[in-house]
Amino acid sequence: MIRFYFHPTPNPAKVALFLEETGLEYEAVPVDTKKGEQHSAEFLKINPNGKVPAIIDTDGPGGTDVRVFDSSAILLYLAEKTGKFLGKDEDRGELLSWLFFIASGVGPFSGQAVHFQHAAPQPNDYAINRYRREIERHYGVLNTHLAGRDHLVGDDYTIADMSLWGWIDRAPHIMKGESIPLESFPHLARWFDFINSRQAVERVRNLMTSHSFKTEMDDVAKRALFPSNFASQA
Repeated sequence: MIRFYFHPTPNPAKVALFLEETGLEYEAVPVDTKKGEQHSAEFLKINPNGKVPAIIDTDGPGGTDVRVFDSSAILLYLAEKTGKFLGKDEDRGELLSWLFFIASGVGPFSGQAVHFQHAAPQPNDYAINRYRREIERHYGVLNTHLAGRDHLVGDDYTIADMSLWGWIDRAPHIMKGESIPLESFPHLARWFDFINSRQAVERVRNLMTSHSFKTEMDDVAKRALFPSNFASQA
């Protein structure tokens, strides 16, 4: 059994997609990050970094409980545990390269683009330009790579595709002001439509709306999501 700690955001969504694609037995445990539940002593024992997603595998080696946090680590752990969605052995280098390209580039730059366009208390033109331009550059790299391809790695649907889907799904929010956010990236858009049509994606969307999470971006939410901004006021 996998206990899956989640909030309806990109990184948990990609793990949910793996769980739904494989049919692994799991228990979804909501963590309301706008209420600060990720900072509870109980959750910090699962992820000391205080973020979702995280999992507890109650059927780890020797029957032990195994905790895994960070979405890329979880995807690798579960793929190796099940032997699924790892692609061919000869494509291992490509798989790791694209998985970590997403983890170190697409993900964090998307997050910062969202923050400065939607959450920052005051507009910061430099920050907005910096992160939007970098996202466009990352999208360009992906668009070039996906020309004539259905998947990121070889001919197989892998955890790299799942990882990328989690963030490209949020392109309308990331690319604020663009009526068709992927219009300049047709190969990336075609890839997204291909992945997005999978039945498992629909089940992920149902999971992400199955719990009533806090939606207000009030002072409680800001302190919970951006605690370092308030460290000097503690």
